Amino acid sequence: MFFVVCSETMTVCFDFSAFSKSIPHLPGIYKYIDIEGNIIYVGKARDLKKRISSYFNKNLPSIRIEKMVSRIVDIEIIVTKSEIEALILENNLIKSLKPKYNILFRDDKSYPYLKISLHEYPRLHIVRLKPIIDHKKLEGQYFGPFPDSYGARETIKILQKIFRLRTCEDSVFLHRSRPCLLGQIGKCSAPCTKNICFEDYDKNIKEASLFLNGKATTVLSDLKQKMQIASNSMNFELAATLRDQITSLKTVLHKQAMENIGVKDTDVISVVRESGKTCINVVTIRNGRHIGDKNFLIEVGEEESIDSLLESFVRQYYSVRALPDVIVSSHRFSTLGNIDLISCQQSKKVNLSFKPRGLKSSWLKQSIENSKIFLAKNIDSQYLRKFRIKNLLSELDICVESYEKLYIECFDISHYSGESTHASCVVFDKCEMQPSRYKLYKIENITPGDDYAAMSQVLYRHFSKFKNIDMPNLVLIDGGPGQVEIAKKIFIQLELDIKLIVGVSKGEGRKVGLETLHFADYKRSAISLGQNSPALMLIAYIRDEAHRFAIEGVRSRIAKLRNMSLIMNVDGIGKKKSQALLKHFGSLQDISCATIEEIMSVDGISRSLAEKIYDFVRS
Repeated sequence: MFFVVCSETMTVCFDFSAFSKSIPHLPGIYKYIDIEGNIIYVGKARDLKKRISSYFNKNLPSIRIEKMVSRIVDIEIIVTKSEIEALILENNLIKSLKPKYNILFRDDKSYPYLKISLHEYPRLHIVRLKPIIDHKKLEGQYFGPFPDSYGARETIKILQKIFRLRTCEDSVFLHRSRPCLLGQIGKCSAPCTKNICFEDYDKNIKEASLFLNGKATTVLSDLKQKMQIASNSMNFELAATLRDQITSLKTVLHKQAMENIGVKDTDVISVVRESGKTCINVVTIRNGRHIGDKNFLIEVGEEESIDSLLESFVRQYYSVRALPDVIVSSHRFSTLGNIDLISCQQSKKVNLSFKPRGLKSSWLKQSIENSKIFLAKNIDSQYLRKFRIKNLLSELDICVESYEKLYIECFDISHYSGESTHASCVVFDKCEMQPSRYKLYKIENITPGDDYAAMSQVLYRHFSKFKNIDMPNLVLIDGGPGQVEIAKKIFIQLELDIKLIVGVSKGEGRKVGLETLHFADYKRSAISLGQNSPALMLIAYIRDEAHRFAIEGVRSRIAKLRNMSLIMNVDGIGKKKSQALLKHFGSLQDISCATIEEIMSVDGISRSLAEKIYDFVRS
């Protein structure tokens, strides 16, 4: 587990900086675990690293989230094939595990449902209901609950494309004289202007209901039959419309590995061995649903073969569990005295698959990926860091009490075509990066694109507050001789030791390992440590982190300015209200997904103004 005990408060603090190195930029789900081993939250993400990192920022959106994050002592992640699969798995896990904070964060325990109203031309829209409500007593058809509003909105988009149902409110529907934008682009059949007869619209409603009830193949079969009849009767316009519906529906009905692996209960077992440690991952599928996976970390020597390890594991694992119908394994193992014996005891036949194809093969690949991630999280990399630090101290002749005392600061400049220039300062201390001590400087009053002036400004602003006793052991500058000369002038002006300055210039093709190191002290010539240098690997790692942090600052600033300028085009929205909207929702894209009521929840936004914003962001 990546947690430490804070000596001052005697509370448990999750060491996210250490854990973050093992998180991939892949879709999947994550589970937050407290000190007692309870799963307190399950979430899904398109990009696991970005999503999980957002919980460990300084400014969290609510007290509830702050409270939840303070209880985290461990995080488990499961990589999936797509975001849709992550959504399905998240829903399954929330229903089975019932994590505390998933329930609390559902808008006062209300859940999103899709509703088809009881109007003459029914409307499809999202409603929120509490679980205790008896849906049979409500008017209309209800489908759900969905794990979040995102899943409900995505489903509506699919239904609009295939069945072209109306989603507008009655006040809009009853007063239209011509089709709205959705009607013009073919995502609504425009019943408001009688562009579709009652009978045809009613058929679309019935087919949408079948689709939402999981009978999409029945809908597809009916549509094909109708298209054939229309074609035979030479009604080619109707046949073309039905053809487009069939194409859209087929796109939606692509194989979902998470939900449609087959009717047989299946366990997928993968084994991965790295750095003397072995991880066995078991994925459990029951009734066609992925209900989770479990990792087993086993410390055995390389002399222990994976085949014999699997034999022992399978015997112990299934001696206390019911056998599935199918076991998929990454490695072949002997069944004698193991599966065969347990199969006889449980009176159940098991099919073994050591070279799976198709869907089972994709599942095995994901299981192997999860095993690798688990190992990366648990393998201790302290030895490698120690080796690189000692090599750096030797190569650059840096004197410190011990390698743990090495303190490095690295600076980089970034801008967007000369605009919004920012400088980053990242810190390497106590054998690892220290994100809480990173700084981002906004550079002003310089000629656009003048990186030398930007570097001069940031170094003066940063080090003018330092004393020699507080200085880092090494100051890395992302740049060549020109940048080093600028840094030297600032250090001389502030009466600081220029021997601390080292410039890092990129090599041919910007490939890592081809960098050249430049020194402010002219007694030392520029050197190239070579691609295999452990010291250069550490320097490149710190330099790349400074570059990433600077770029993120520029992108964030540019995106914020552009979003503000766009939203200020709405009549009645000024600088303060645009800032309030962006602070509440986070981005213009999130505003475009919000309802009128959600927009009204921002201070100073009336209903009429919310409607203007709603129409603007969707245009």
